[in-house]
Amino acid sequence: MRRNASPFSASRCESHSRSRTIRAAMAVSLLLGSIAAGQDILVNQDEEFEPKTAVAPFAFYNENLDFGVGATFVSSGFLQEQMSLLLGGFYTTNGSMSFFFFGSDTKIPLGDRLFLDSRISLSKFQEFETYRDGNPRFPFERAGSHDSDEDNFIEGDGDDNFVRLNFKYLLPIGQGRDKVINTYVLDQGLLAEGATGGDQCFNPLESGRTYVELETFYRNQTVDTEYLDSVLRTNGLRLSLRYDNRDFAVNPSRGNALRMSVSRDFGAFDSTGSWTAVEGEFTQFVPFEPTEHFRQITLALNLWTSYAPTWEEDSGRPPPFAGATLGGLNRLRGYPEGRFYDKAAINYVAELRLIPDWNPVGPDSVLDWLEVDWIMFAPFIEVGRVAEHWSVSALHRDMKWSAGVGLRAMAKHVVLRIDTAYSPEGMRVQMMVLHPF
Repeated sequence: MRRNASPFSASRCESHSRSRTIRAAMAVSLLLGSIAAGQDILVNQDEEFEPKTAVAPFAFYNENLDFGVGATFVSSGFLQEQMSLLLGGFYTTNGSMSFFFFGSDTKIPLGDRLFLDSRISLSKFQEFETYRDGNPRFPFERAGSHDSDEDNFIEGDGDDNFVRLNFKYLLPIGQGRDKVINTYVLDQGLLAEGATGGDQCFNPLESGRTYVELETFYRNQTVDTEYLDSVLRTNGLRLSLRYDNRDFAVNPSRGNALRMSVSRDFGAFDSTGSWTAVEGEFTQFVPFEPTEHFRQITLALNLWTSYAPTWEEDSGRPPPFAGATLGGLNRLRGYPEGRFYDKAAINYVAELRLIPDWNPVGPDSVLDWLEVDWIMFAPFIEVGRVAEHWSVSALHRDMKWSAGVGLRAMAKHVVLRIDTAYSPEGMRVQMMVLHPF
């Protein structure tokens, strides 16, 4: 049994022949990297907006981390109505610790359309695992490759620290032409008014919101093992164009989204190497008519791909936590984070998101203080592959797969999820916030 602490849950685990820690700092990184819904205000029908805050202490036990305690503070609309804040950390009896901060949609006083997402994480672990070269048991195999052994990783004491500042500019087209900050009106957690997209025409000039984003990033990850000390440092810029044509960014029921980005580490300062990665992602949401037992039924489809054109150059490979990487919280969830990485990657996901009329933790339950608007069941299947070059044939041969089901809930206007996924390398149960896409 493999277990790990999440800042938002008591534990995460997966079945495996050997117990080892999955990096909590990586989990926080993936989480914060995925929050880019756009600047919005959420209100219930017949109610005025009011800020929401919550403090969530937690405790856990993990075979590698031992006993741990922590807390998170979450705020929505506290300083600015569209702004969200998350602050937290944990400490364990073996000396592992983590601190993280996230600020979303902070309005920059340089015009009405410029916003900032801030992400900071500082973590130290006594047992730290990463799929990178260096394990003496596998001298002739590259860790993380498509055919690599699942035990080809290095493990030791480690640090994982990163800072990401993402500046977002909303273009004056589509539904961002006249309304920069949107208000969603909800009926028991489902969208009643204020859709920001959802048209199937896929026309940025008429529907949805389009952003140009420039992110500065820095990350320093070190692992000290019995046989080597491994250090990866990266810093650079990521330029993205994102078209969000979903009706409701927090829990979409219709529409689509497209994101294209280019990341570049110029090799400056203390960077381990210079590299470039390009990335593309397309998501489609297909609604079905509600039934007698289900309030909302949505088929969610996602295609993601990445390519590193500098892979063959000296020191031109992105680190395992960047670029063409599969495994973890959002892609191939039946595998550990960073389990596969190479010059190119592709991944497909299909989820059937079902919101029943039944809500055992609704207003009439003993947990009504959580303000749970709905629960969701989301069976899913994923296929993906990494390869030494980008081609349709190479990326669609002998693909990896995972399948499972998610249990999700909307509490205090935040989507919480527990995803159970199975793959040929075992089963994983992960607890996190937000949908995977």
